[in-house]
Amino acid sequence: MKANLIPYRKTYSICPVCRKQIPARIVKRKSGWYMEKSCDEHGGSQTIVWRGEKPDFLSWGKYSPPKDDFPPLCPDACGLCSRHLQNTCCVLVEVTKRCNLRCNFCFAESDEDNVHTAEKTPEALFKVFRELVCAGRSFIQLSGGEPTVRDDLPGIIAAAKKAGAESIQLNTNGIRLCDRGFTKELSDAGLSFVFMQFDGLDDNIYQKLRNRPLLKEKLQAIKVCDELGIGVTLVPTIVPGINDHQIGSMIKFALEHSPAVRGIHFQPVSYFGRYPDAPENTDRITLPEIVTAIEEQTGGLVRMKDIAPSACDHPRCGFHGDFVVLPDRLLALTPKASSDCCGNKSSTDEALLNRRFVSRRWKREAGDVTDNPDMSDFDAFLSRVRTHGFTITGMAFQDAYNLDIERLRRCSLHVWSEGKIVPFCSYYC
Repeated sequence: MKANLIPYRKTYSICPVCRKQIPARIVKRKSGWYMEKSCDEHGGSQTIVWRGEKPDFLSWGKYSPPKDDFPPLCPDACGLCSRHLQNTCCVLVEVTKRCNLRCNFCFAESDEDNVHTAEKTPEALFKVFRELVCAGRSFIQLSGGEPTVRDDLPGIIAAAKKAGAESIQLNTNGIRLCDRGFTKELSDAGLSFVFMQFDGLDDNIYQKLRNRPLLKEKLQAIKVCDELGIGVTLVPTIVPGINDHQIGSMIKFALEHSPAVRGIHFQPVSYFGRYPDAPENTDRITLPEIVTAIEEQTGGLVRMKDIAPSACDHPRCGFHGDFVVLPDRLLALTPKASSDCCGNKSSTDEALLNRRFVSRRWKREAGDVTDNPDMSDFDAFLSRVRTHGFTITGMAFQDAYNLDIERLRRCSLHVWSEGKIVPFCSYYC
């Protein structure tokens, strides 16, 4: 073995060409930690999975891998098999394949050409939502495509509400949210909060990533949601050399727009959808680079120690930080001890309680939004926590080049697919 390689452990992945499950290993090099794998037919690959030493790969999350060496048959036997280790936190339901954008980075490969793809009616979707709620999956994420291209989206939200969904999240590019009348219909129907694509603070970024200037629409969508009391979490896809220099600026922008903006959710770019060629490792940005940039680009306003590994999923899948925006500072509330946010399969009640906590952080809470409340008063402080809660989170979605089935087994973000519940990264790979 080469001297610059330090073996870490074995895992399983898939061939990015034929999608066959193959052995893989995570190894340390001077420049970071890599996944190495080889398909007998299509050859091998080396993909960066962790670049940098702060935070440290081995100590991040104090994670112990499963002791068995028999992974599920991902992705061939998709659905939550007996070897899947995590409850569902949030279940995604695609309500359309259509979209009003044609982005370079699109996991769903959606566009206007999908206009003839059959879409389930609100009545048919009610049955889906009821099935999910009865199975204890009451946190519903409406996605696509772009859900707002459906004029009957208010009826879909109402169907989810009628089925008993406790939290209804909308994933959207925000363009149609500029229409106050339409957005009010969504709110009146029972929408809980919005996760809105938001890649930066200048139109050059949107031109490169989304093929058109969009900043004006993003700002207007936030304004409309603010007026209607709908909480918005900003969701940047971070691409090296395009918008990674604005990580700190986006956080500061989000804080300036609290309590309308409830948080920011970073997604390191993944390569699927309209990116058919194998990316170079320089085309990737990893979680520790984003965490480091958060501290450096905010000038220490948000510190690395305020960020914790994901507790819902495998720790290398993401991070979270909980805060309250005070009149004169940002106060970190991130728990020091990690907890299993959504619980393993045997802790359904705990999972429900934790999902409710997570959704409350993203919802817009009614209450006193006085700019300068007396923070020495405990009741005023508690009110501020409710009205000005703020989250900084990240999720490193996996593609066919870096899919780690060990991580997949801990996935809590699932996709409903014609009666099956499928881990997100398995579904879109």
